[in-house]
Amino acid sequence: MSRSGDRIFKRLKGADEALRIFLNSVPMAPLDAEEVPIEDCLNRVLARDIVAHRDIPDFDRAAMDGYAVISADVLGASQINPALLRVVGRAEAGSRPGLRISEGEAVAVATGAPLPEGADAVVMVEDTRAISDSEIEVYSPVTPGENVQAAGEDVRAGEVILKRGTRLRPWDIGMLAALEIASVEVVRKPKVAIISTGDELAEPGEARPGSIVNSSRFILSAMLEELGCLPLYLGLAGDSLEEIRAKIEEGLRSCDAILITGGTSVGERDLVPEAINSLGKPGMLIHGIAIRPGMPTGLAAVDGKPIISLSGYTVAAMMGFMALARPLILRLLGSKMNPAPMIRAKMARRVASPAGMRTFVRVLVKADGKGGYVAEPIRSSGSGILSSVVKANGLVAIPEWKEGIEEGEEVEVELLRPPD
Repeated sequence: MSRSGDRIFKRLKGADEALRIFLNSVPMAPLDAEEVPIEDCLNRVLARDIVAHRDIPDFDRAAMDGYAVISADVLGASQINPALLRVVGRAEAGSRPGLRISEGEAVAVATGAPLPEGADAVVMVEDTRAISDSEIEVYSPVTPGENVQAAGEDVRAGEVILKRGTRLRPWDIGMLAALEIASVEVVRKPKVAIISTGDELAEPGEARPGSIVNSSRFILSAMLEELGCLPLYLGLAGDSLEEIRAKIEEGLRSCDAILITGGTSVGERDLVPEAINSLGKPGMLIHGIAIRPGMPTGLAAVDGKPIISLSGYTVAAMMGFMALARPLILRLLGSKMNPAPMIRAKMARRVASPAGMRTFVRVLVKADGKGGYVAEPIRSSGSGILSSVVKANGLVAIPEWKEGIEEGEEVEVELLRPPD
């Protein structure tokens, strides 16, 4: 058990265990789909498989500037024994197929031009010499298919080219364009409410003596946008059960999920669990997660909508979001996150970690001058020290089963920014 004030968290759940419990209790199917033009689809999640309706390319075409030939006609060709061919036409990129060659003939082709019927290879122009307007010498043999892009080499008709759940990247959008697909069905962007609680909070520009500027809501809003969500800030709620209930009810009416910060620990003014439980079933499913920072994080649901309660401390809220909110939102999208850039580095000094806790260490990764990297833990790294993330360029997650990291031990670092 973990103490805070005169109350206690019951047995802390590991982040993975908490997610399993939640998903077993609250079925979360992906959201419905909407049709969107491909130029507006970057980072959107496909709701349906994309099946190619035609080959790409849909004809054999030259992969080099040169001459389309029958490979058997240039077998054994060399500088001292060139093959002599008659040129019977020219094909440019974009021209219609229709030319044909027979034994002893060639067609001049540009890169991308349709291969004439009868030809099975292209001789590069640098391996030839024109000896008249209608004849060339060929100095190098080619094999069937050489310097030719065959029909269907890129994409075959009927092939599933992009699967449902794919987060569309620039090259995916290019493929859709190549297939002449102007719009696709993508998962609707989840609308996620953000509620901030606490009498001590003030919005930027409205700070008063003794208040704390509400920076967490800007961080969470940006993190939601990165995932492909539509964040909706519902404003501040004071340390009042009625105010918190009203904000949550508003979120349940208008959004697909709710993030609520503050009021989720075990002190007298931590009213979020009570407010959630008063609104419907199953209510608060997990309260207290074995992550550091972010232990007060909780998972709840009302009317099938997930509610993630996060610490009021900025860094703890971020870590709770990464460990629990992000996987749940990705489930709503029916997708996975693009993998974070990772790097291996040696820890510059020992870092302690309590047994049974997943600890997130903010580090500054630098080149060690020997072809490797060293990770220096940020010294001021409390749950509310936002500069610890701003100054860091990486995160090291110490797993629950491990008690700290030794100096010089090699670790995996999730990069937040490029290493110095």
